Amino acid sequence: MKIIYSLSIVLSFLNLAAFAQAKNEADPMANVQKEVKQSIVEFFDGFHNGDTTKIYNSIEKNMTLQTIIPDSEGGRTITTSNVKMFVLAIHNKQQSENWKEELLDIKIEATENIAHVWTPYNFYLNGTLSHCGINSFQLYNNGTSWKIIAIADTRNKEGCTATKD
Repeated sequence: MKIIYSLSIVLSFLNLAAFAQAKNEADPMANVQKEVKQSIVEFFDGFHNGDTTKIYNSIEKNMTLQTIIPDSEGGRTITTSNVKMFVLAIHNKQQSENWKEELLDIKIEATENIAHVWTPYNFYLNGTLSHCGINSFQLYNNGTSWKIIAIADTRNKEGCTATKD
């Protein structure tokens, strides 16, 4: 009886695995979302490790980079950064500086050739929470890979909750 019970549990797990694989094959958007997420992961891997090659491999050369920040009158202002200067700053970062952007919840909307990624984040400088905000990424599929064509983010010093120990 125990053997039959154990066998039925194993078969149930195998059935679930086969169902999950069939679902991914039946839903090509699941694979698209996985590819889009991988481009974001590659970008941040390059960002965290100072690997500008990874960053350049994940972005379109004419990418826009904008930040929305509070202004002195209680409103908001937008700044546009030069992508080459941004990447140069990452390249020239001191080895002793540890930059870590923790993505809290990645939401992806995608078709086979355009995607939008929305993710709240916490930014840590040398292990201390510096600021938090929202990242909004626009990506396109160039036929061989997903490239980031625009990043807009917010930056807040207040209202951030550290999630790291």
